[in-house]
Amino acid sequence: MPTEPKYDLYSQEFKANAYQTFAQMRQENPVFQQPGMDGHTLIWFVTSYDEVEQVLRDDKHFVREARHALPPEQVYQPSSLEAMMSNHMLNKDWDDHRRLRTLVSQAFTPRRIQTLRPRIQAIADELLDAVADQGQMDLIADYSFHLPTIVIAEMLGVPVEDRDKFKVWSTAALNPSLDEASAAEAMAHMQAFMMYLSNMFAERRATPKDDLLTALLQAEADGDSLSETELFAMLFLLIIAGHETTVSLIANAMVALWQHPEQLELLQKEPERMGTAVEEFLRYDNSVERAFNRWVAEDVTLGDQFLPKGSLVIPILAAANHDSAKFEQPERLDVTREANNHLSFGKGAHYCLGSPLARLETEIALNTLLARLPTIQMSIPFRDLRWRLSPGFRTLETLPVKW
Repeated sequence: MPTEPKYDLYSQEFKANAYQTFAQMRQENPVFQQPGMDGHTLIWFVTSYDEVEQVLRDDKHFVREARHALPPEQVYQPSSLEAMMSNHMLNKDWDDHRRLRTLVSQAFTPRRIQTLRPRIQAIADELLDAVADQGQMDLIADYSFHLPTIVIAEMLGVPVEDRDKFKVWSTAALNPSLDEASAAEAMAHMQAFMMYLSNMFAERRATPKDDLLTALLQAEADGDSLSETELFAMLFLLIIAGHETTVSLIANAMVALWQHPEQLELLQKEPERMGTAVEEFLRYDNSVERAFNRWVAEDVTLGDQFLPKGSLVIPILAAANHDSAKFEQPERLDVTREANNHLSFGKGAHYCLGSPLARLETEIALNTLLARLPTIQMSIPFRDLRWRLSPGFRTLETLPVKW
């Protein structure tokens, strides 16, 4: 086993050229083990569509909880705060996962999402009203960040004056902590976040409202309900991971359109195509680069590789979405692409519960942007784009634009 990784998967250069690296991996080593970001933990990286889908669907062999794959003495014991943040359905297997998903689904219904369309449209218009006369903005800081943040905040009943705190908390949660100082700072932010949520829970229990938080507090099935720690974890997932991914998807989609001006022109002429286009944006350059890691619970063969029990596996969704064995001309953005069976929301038991909201927000955000600011363009060359070095996400630091 090489001591140095064969493929660079973490640098700024990699982020700018990720799909070239993924193409090389699919051709040479579609299931390949090398050290992870820490330089010593061995991880199987999976890049071909069929094998990524196998990992996502096979929750017998590929599990989220290390305790199902490792001896007890090898299972990492999180701090109480880490345990509280991670005690959500994406980190559970089998009956534990089904129980949590059943409870959360009662509050996060498609009906509730569809009623949000007029309000999401109004928020998009309000955000553009604030900058339209300026002729420039940071598309992320001034638009794509605020839209999903306001939506989830209003769904939960978070006061307007507290929304900017989400930016600090989400950045602290998603950026890697590579030294003691940054880890301590991140932990302090998470403690503040948990304290904030604790106060919200107490307020809703005393005075229930017609919002998502109250619905989560009241969700019940067969006499069961979400515990306090499960509520903390679910809100962490919704507020931080949920909204952050849509922020980046909107920005990535606009960059893709500027790189394919004929597709931009088509959508401006025929905005009714945006629903199909969003599926292509999800495939072409989704904000979620990798699925959460899995542990091998039983010896298994993946592709032409034998993976023993206890192995750590990361399916790379972005690589699978560009597999030419599944998609014709995968490196080309085609907003009319039909039968777009991308893996951006996962597959199987852990398929993203928030996918209807992400699709709706992205559709409205992009159509409103193209209709209201038809001459919008980037203010910097593509080569100057900088990516946040968050493993697992494709998130630009900024996106200056003008019109």
